[in-house]
Amino acid sequence: MDEKIFFATVAERAGLSKEEAADLTRATLADLAGQISGGELQRLAVGLPDWLEPHVPRHDGRSHPKPLTDFVREISRRTGLTEEETRRGVSAVLAALREAMDPRHLDHALASLPKDYRQLAAA
Repeated sequence: MDEKIFFATVAERAGLSKEEAADLTRATLADLAGQISGGELQRLAVGLPDWLEPHVPRHDGRSHPKPLTDFVREISRRTGLTEEETRRGVSAVLAALREAMDPRHLDHALASLPKDYRQLAAA
């Protein structure tokens, strides 16, 4: 899946503009990266489409999971979307990622986070 199709898919599923979907995707990846361990982050980055990989920041290797409600609130603040739009958008991003990459990489990364993340990804 190329960049334009990915963002259009997220936008359609979440009821957002393509620009909002792009901003939300970048914010979601950046925040997820900060929550998972370095090994999981590397595995996730390897599985991403090449054009998304640069949006995954590297870190010290430690995992710093946070509750899904905090994750959604922070992304909402960063993107200017409401928390409901953000929740729908994150779900759409995770679903689109599952389609755009080997889903095992995504599932493995999400396994280290609270189960709410996996439930949102499956919604």
